[in-house]
Amino acid sequence: MYEYFNGKLAYKCPTYVVLDVNGVGYHIHISLHTFSQIKDKEQCKLFISFQVKEDAHTLYGFAEEGERRLFHHLLSVSGIGATTGRMILSSITPAEIQAAIIQGDVKQIQRIKGIGPKSAQRIILELQDKLKKEGPDTLITVPHHQSTSEEALTALVMLGFNKVQAEKVVQEISKANASQLTVEELIKVALRRL
Repeated sequence: MYEYFNGKLAYKCPTYVVLDVNGVGYHIHISLHTFSQIKDKEQCKLFISFQVKEDAHTLYGFAEEGERRLFHHLLSVSGIGATTGRMILSSITPAEIQAAIIQGDVKQIQRIKGIGPKSAQRIILELQDKLKKEGPDTLITVPHHQSTSEEALTALVMLGFNKVQAEKVVQEISKANASQLTVEELIKVALRRL
């Protein structure tokens, strides 16, 4: 529903901020990782995750789009709610979490408060393949000005194809076609080969 909010930080503490966006103050829950990135700023942009429950509509904000993506992955695991997801992202950096999941490091994930051995194993079991498929640079913000090949690769990965395989196919198509293909044409040709 909301992509991001950009405004003045009216109030900030390690667990939440009040972001003034054109005169409207939004109470946004944040992780310690996000707090460490915005603590010295007066103005900031937060990528938003809007969570709806029976008794509350809650905003969660992240300084990086990759952290929000990891938060959504964590929420997809049964038994992990928004509060636990935020706790995980506050305990260790998103890059460390991703590495622990990909490597199957149960002990690293168990060190997080509120995560027992069964939860740690469930997180690894449910997310390991997804994160491997996305590749190690999934936490890096996608640049806004991409080449045709990069844009096609991003679209193919979002459609669920393995990044390494999709990248190989896109490169082959780009080399074979001296004339420039549009993003749509490149994706269509790649879909036939994948």
